[in-house]
Amino acid sequence: MHPEIPYLRETIIFLVAAGLIVPLFRKAGISAVLGFLFVGLVIGPFGVGRLVGETPVLELMVIADVEGVSRFAELGVIFLLFTIGLELSIAQLWGMRRLVFGFGTAQVIISALIIGAIAYAFGNNLVAATIFGLCLALSSTALVMQLLTESRRLSTPAGRASFGVLLLQDLAVVPILFFVGIAGATIQGSLALAALQAIGEAVLVIAVIFLIGRIAVRPFLRFVGGTGSREVFMAAVILLVLITAALTALAGLSMALGAFLAGLLFAGTEYRHQIASDIEPFKGLLLGLFFISVGMSLDILAVWANIQWVLLSALGLLVIKGTILFALARAYRLPKDVAAETAILMSQGGEFAFVVIAAALSLSLLDPNIAQFMLLVVIVTMFLTPLLAIAGKRMGEILRQRGTKNGETPTSIDDEHPVIIGGFGRVGRLLAQLLDEQRIPYIAIDSDPDLVATERAKGAAIFFGDASQPDMLKHVGIERAAAFATTMNTPEAADHVIKAVHRDWPHIPIIARASDVSHAAELRASGARSAVPETVEASLELCEQLLTNIGFPQDAARTIVDDQRTWQSGMEAQK
Repeated sequence: MHPEIPYLRETIIFLVAAGLIVPLFRKAGISAVLGFLFVGLVIGPFGVGRLVGETPVLELMVIADVEGVSRFAELGVIFLLFTIGLELSIAQLWGMRRLVFGFGTAQVIISALIIGAIAYAFGNNLVAATIFGLCLALSSTALVMQLLTESRRLSTPAGRASFGVLLLQDLAVVPILFFVGIAGATIQGSLALAALQAIGEAVLVIAVIFLIGRIAVRPFLRFVGGTGSREVFMAAVILLVLITAALTALAGLSMALGAFLAGLLFAGTEYRHQIASDIEPFKGLLLGLFFISVGMSLDILAVWANIQWVLLSALGLLVIKGTILFALARAYRLPKDVAAETAILMSQGGEFAFVVIAAALSLSLLDPNIAQFMLLVVIVTMFLTPLLAIAGKRMGEILRQRGTKNGETPTSIDDEHPVIIGGFGRVGRLLAQLLDEQRIPYIAIDSDPDLVATERAKGAAIFFGDASQPDMLKHVGIERAAAFATTMNTPEAADHVIKAVHRDWPHIPIIARASDVSHAAELRASGARSAVPETVEASLELCEQLLTNIGFPQDAARTIVDDQRTWQSGMEAQK
């Protein structure tokens, strides 16, 4: 440790891992989560740390203060729970209620009961068996969502089913951690008294947070967003998250619960996508540190004598969860191919098992050796997830082909593809009005908080954010958009975002507003399918180009725009 900069050596080791070692895993097609876990295994006291006595120079690449790193790494879990809350919405939950609250709830409960019963049969007490059952019932949100997104399979029936189950599992983390806290409190008193006290405190704190949040969050974010500084806006968001987490901690609840509540509060505002874009790097790095800390705490030699049981237990977990998932998927009338792909893909353990087990260990609810064993089981199944994804997809294709031969109706892909509008000035509003009239869904983005607040009050589907940032576009779902229309009046920003969209999502038609004819040529060279010089008439032409590019017949598009032109002329005549 440097005397003037605490944890300097540890920080350098972590950045080397994040910047050099983990990218090697990504290039090999292995998740960054597994890369961080592997790094933790190597640089921890139970990895290279065992060799320091023989080779003192190795001390430079070993982190011995596992407890200190773990405390700081808890911020990763806080921001993960925050982003989970941020990505939820009442409409989303309602639209997927059958998959989320039906299929997902049944999977967690049945898996927890069966796995917990097996753990109890192997000699664990009731509390420990319940904790193991609950945490092993959860799958890996980080791995599954990454694999589905990278393969562009999130919108497939199997992708939607997996997402529904993962959504419920993410929601279940909060009550699971709540249960662990109650179980820990019983060490100092009776279960009934601890439960009543914890529930009362939880209800009061949650009510206060939601009451204050509903009143203060949107005006505060509007004020901060009006500064035009992305750094100031991000700092304000982090401040609110940490304040909310601290309030729940002061009440004896989980800081992760407070972060989740903060995410729910922000999810109902027009700032949710910009917040998600800004917070992503912090969440990724801190989660990486969390997974490194988990890897550092694993002592493989402690269970090496029983390694065959680790492998058998990992296989057993995959079979048990896969069987339950397949049976429930069929019970909820999902086709065989979808049920099989979902079951195989979701059969592994997940990163929240580390969170739950770490919390239980801190309260002395679990035997450390058994906890180490269970963590190794989870890690083995997580390492197998890329292979599970390939096997699940292949099995789904085989069953789909058999079903087609037998005359079954093939499963369909979700066709909800909105138009993304970057900038909501005069041209952007005209585009939105036209799309509304044709009942075409759209999502608009603008960096003026006052404009966003005004237009949202009128019912526009608009969010606060910088449309020139590819990360922002990713968070609003650009990969499944029918088209992207940029109406930004800054040539440099328009050129930057068009190049980024064309590079990362070449299948998305790009329609652009240009400042003049030469700028239009530059934008087309950057990847825009159509670029129209500005003026009102050009805006109407841009509308026509947009409609034809998302599938409208040219005659129909021209008729719609002509009607709009007539209406615009009438409005001008009245002025």
